[in-house]
Formats: sequence, C-alpha cells, structure tokens
Amino acid sequence: VQLQASGGGSVQPGGTLRLSCAASGSILPINVMGWYRQAPGKQRDLVATMSRGGSTVYAEALKGRFTISRDNAKNTAYLQMNNLEPEDTGDYYCLAMDIAGRNTWGQGTQVTVSS
Repeated sequence: VQLQASGGGSVQPGGTLRLSCAASGSILPINVMGWYRQAPGKQRDLVATMSRGGSTVYAEALKGRFTISRDNAKNTAYLQMNNLEPEDTGDYYCLAMDIAGRNTWGQGTQVTVSS
C-alpha cells in the first residue's frame, strides 16, 4: 500500500487546514484510515481514525475542532482542522489498515501554527 498525504502548511492561530491521504496499491480492502501526529520531541499520538463503515475515534482534546472523513471509492481520507492552535504544530502521519490488520504509514506532512 502506498499513501500520499497532502495539505500541510503554515497557518496563523485560528486558521484552518485540510489534510488528504490517498491510498493505492492495496490488495485487500482498507478498513481503517486515520491520522496521527508527532510534535517535536514528543511521541506520535492519535488524532482521529475512521473505519470503512464510518465509525470514528478522536483524540478527546481535538473533538470539535478536527473532523475526519473519507471517500471509500477513492480510498482517500481527509482531516479538516479548524481553529488551529500553536500546540497543533507537528508532523501529521496518515495510517491505513487493511482488513487483515496490516498497517501502512504515510510519509508525514508538516503542519505549523504560528503567528
């Protein structure tokens, strides 16, 4: 499986970004797609995931500001990030898990929130 992430960038506090992650090359259907993030010097943490059937899991602190969605036909997941804060700065990694439970990570896309 190959994952192509896009949409990162630099914004001011209060700004918005939308990340996309397109999966290709999977032999088996992809079940879960999602996003994790890693701030400088910190561990990689869950942002949000969505199953093929639409079930979502969010990091509690991000509920209400971040929204995950996906287009199953395109094997693409999206992360809408609103009201961004400097603490949201980091590298955002896309994850895809197929129905056999095998994980693939994307290359990471950088998000910087700064005034």
